[in-house]
Amino acid sequence: MSKDIHTEAVNHLFDAVLCLQNREECYTFFEDICTINELLALSQRFEVAHMLREQKTYLDIAEKTGASTATISRVNRSLNYGNDGYDLVFSRMNNDTSEEK
Repeated sequence: MSKDIHTEAVNHLFDAVLCLQNREECYTFFEDICTINELLALSQRFEVAHMLREQKTYLDIAEKTGASTATISRVNRSLNYGNDGYDLVFSRMNNDTSEEK
């Protein structure tokens, strides 16, 4: 059974993230709150999710990102059976990119 992440502490963290206004502020905050390895692991998972959505193979993803097949499988499971958080963000990022052109 998984733990409930809907806590006041998590709400407080998300409120902090939502108040960041640009990439440089994100670097400043996340470099303080995460270790380098934690931040790199998060960014690796995000890149893996993006590549999976682009129909890349596990081999291609592992070679490009350095992610293990276990990590790729976990991310794939989140994409297929999770809460659609990745797709929400990818959709918004695509819309932002389209509007900038």
